Amino acid sequence: MYGAFLGDMIGAPYEFDQGDKTKVFPLFTDESQFTDDSVMTAAVAEALLDTLGQPDDEIKAALVSSLLAWGRKYPGAGYGGRFIQWLSSEDPQPYGSCGNGSAMRVSAAGWLYDSLEETRKAARLTAEITHNHPEGVKGAEATASAIYLARTGSGKEEIKEYVEREFGYDLSRTCDEIRPHYFHIETCQKTVPEAITAFLEGVDFEDVIRTAVSLGGDCDTLTCIAGSIAEAFYGVPAELIDECRRRLPEDILEVTDRFQDAIAPFHDSSLDGNEIIEQAIAAYYEDSTEDTLKAVLEAVHRRISEGGHFIFPAAVAENGTDFGLRSVQGEDGRDWLAAFTSPAEFEKGELSQILSSFIGSTLQACRDSGFSGMVINPWGRSFALDDDLIDLLLATDAPPRTEE
Repeated sequence: MYGAFLGDMIGAPYEFDQGDKTKVFPLFTDESQFTDDSVMTAAVAEALLDTLGQPDDEIKAALVSSLLAWGRKYPGAGYGGRFIQWLSSEDPQPYGSCGNGSAMRVSAAGWLYDSLEETRKAARLTAEITHNHPEGVKGAEATASAIYLARTGSGKEEIKEYVEREFGYDLSRTCDEIRPHYFHIETCQKTVPEAITAFLEGVDFEDVIRTAVSLGGDCDTLTCIAGSIAEAFYGVPAELIDECRRRLPEDILEVTDRFQDAIAPFHDSSLDGNEIIEQAIAAYYEDSTEDTLKAVLEAVHRRISEGGHFIFPAAVAENGTDFGLRSVQGEDGRDWLAAFTSPAEFEKGELSQILSSFIGSTLQACRDSGFSGMVINPWGRSFALDDDLIDLLLATDAPPRTEE
C-alpha cells in the first residue's frame, strides 16, 4: 500500500492542475499530506483482511462498515460530494458512480489473493458498494489486475496487453501525447488508463510517480493508482517508505503493518533441505579435496532427486518489459547463471525480482543456454558448477562420481 500512499501524498499539492506538468518538482513539501485516497485505501485493506475466505455478502458488509468508520473518523480528508452523502446516510447504498474513487482505494485486492480470478472478484466487491457503474467497477478491476500481474512477475507488455484486452482501455497514447490536453476529471475512464500509461513509461518507482504527477489533472488519485502498480513491479525504496510512514497517523500505520505481515513471502518448502548443500560447500572451503568435492555434488544430486528448488534472480531489461535469468561474471570474464540455496543467501547481494525453480531442470536449461555454468550462492561461499560438473549431475540417477 506504500505505493498508493506515496502517490496520494506526492500528487496532492498538484491536484486541480496546480503543477507545471513537469517531472521536475520537489518530491515532498509541507503540503505532501495524505488525503481521502489513503484513508479509503486503509479502509478497504482492513475490511479485506478481516474477511479473507468469507462469502461475498460478508465481505461487502465489512467493506461498507469499514468505509463508513474510516470516512467518519477523517471527515475532512477531501471526499467527493456524492461520497460525503453516502457517508452521512443511515442506510448507505450504491449510487451508480463511475468516479475514480473505486480505483484509488483498491490496491489491497491486488495483493491478498492467489489468483487473478479471485483478485478481480475482490476488486469488484470493493467497487460495487458505492461505485457500481460498469466503468467504476472496471476501473477497480483493471487496477487490481495490473497490481496482481506486476507482483507475480508479468512484464509490462504482458500487463498492457491484458488490460487492453480485458478492459478495453486505450493504452496506445504516450504521456507526451496525453499531457498537453489532459485536465482535471474524476472518472475511472479518464484516470485509470492515464495512470497505467504512466506506470508503463516509468523506469523505476520514483520515475513512475513523477511521470504521473506531470500529467496533471486529478493527480493525487492518478498518482495513487500509478504508484500502487509501480510498487508491485519495482518495490518502493526504503527512504521513501520512511518518509511515507512519518506522514501517516498511527491508526493507518497499524493497518499498514498488519497488511505487510499478511503479504510477507510465504515459506518456500521446496528450499527445505538445501542446507546440506551449504554445509557441503562450507566443508569444501575448509579443505578442498576430492572427497569434499564429491560431497558437494552428492548433496546437489540428492536435492535434485528430492525435487528441490534454488532461487534465481530475474533481470529486468531497460524497457521494463523483458525478463531473463540474472548472470554473474566470473574471473574468466564469462557469464555464469546465479543461483541461491535460501533467501538468506540471496539477500546478501543486490535484490531483484526472483523465481523459484527445480534445480535439475534449471541445470539442464543452463547447460543448453550458453552459460559457462551455474554459480551457487555467488555473494557468499560460492561454488561453481561448470559444464563438466553439470553433465555429471545430469548423466545418471546415481550419485555423481568424479575421477579418482
